[in-house]
Amino acid sequence: MIALIQRVTQAQVDVNGKTVGKIGKGLLVLLGVEKDDDRMRADKLAEKVLNYRVFGDENDKMNLNVQQAGGELLVVSQFTLVADTQRGLRPSFSQGADPDLANELYGYFVQKCGEKIQVATGEFAAEMKVSLTNDGPVTFWLQS
Repeated sequence: MIALIQRVTQAQVDVNGKTVGKIGKGLLVLLGVEKDDDRMRADKLAEKVLNYRVFGDENDKMNLNVQQAGGELLVVSQFTLVADTQRGLRPSFSQGADPDLANELYGYFVQKCGEKIQVATGEFAAEMKVSLTNDGPVTFWLQS
């Protein structure tokens, strides 16, 4: 399971011209689910996302996590994160989870994070337009 996290001052997801998820300060989490992922990996990644220290403290050092910074999460399913790009000029998605497993683990990840912090979401398997203001820019690749 992979999370590409971006520290943002705002982010939103639109589907068919309608906003389905929106946050202010927090993390945009692009989430990719691989075929061997399970709830244990989702738990581990949720803990990491919630506790990863990417927000500035009073000395502007990255010592605060999203919860301590009073931020929110916007979690967007993104299967392209699990693409194999090592060979050729076209990505392979052979490591991606089947849609049923991916949707189940996406929902589970959102639920686990939602137990501790405000979470907005995109729409699984929809054609989404994601907009954000990356703060920093600060972007990290996390994997469980």
